[in-house]
Amino acid sequence: MSNIERTLSIIKPDAVERNLDNEIKDIFKSQGFSILKEKKIQLEKFEAEKFYKIHETKPFYDDLCSYLASGPIVVMVLEKEDAVLGNRELMGATNPKEAKEGTIRKKYGISIDKNSVHGSDSLENAKIEIDFFFKD
Repeated sequence: MSNIERTLSIIKPDAVERNLDNEIKDIFKSQGFSILKEKKIQLEKFEAEKFYKIHETKPFYDDLCSYLASGPIVVMVLEKEDAVLGNRELMGATNPKEAKEGTIRKKYGISIDKNSVHGSDSLENAKIEIDFFFKD
């Protein structure tokens, strides 16, 4: 029985600024992901704060929100079997220096903050995050 899932992916401001969005989308497609929906948007800081609310007690919260709102981002709904885990493995570790060869963050990430991509960390959060950006 297949386990088709949907997950949210964000191409963050540092990658969009470097015109890497199509290259990153091609990586997802080459790994079997379907991009069901996508849009390029610019968040206001208050929207980024709502999106990252689960991190609001952490010391990096304010910087994280400011960064996400610092430039255009591309938000996408990805679908494939075991999409949440597959996307997390493809993205690599949060810190690009610790990410495995062949991962998106190893290839494009600049720093822990500017690590080029975000992906949902669970099926439950994937649903919340997809609804945040794609309320149909």
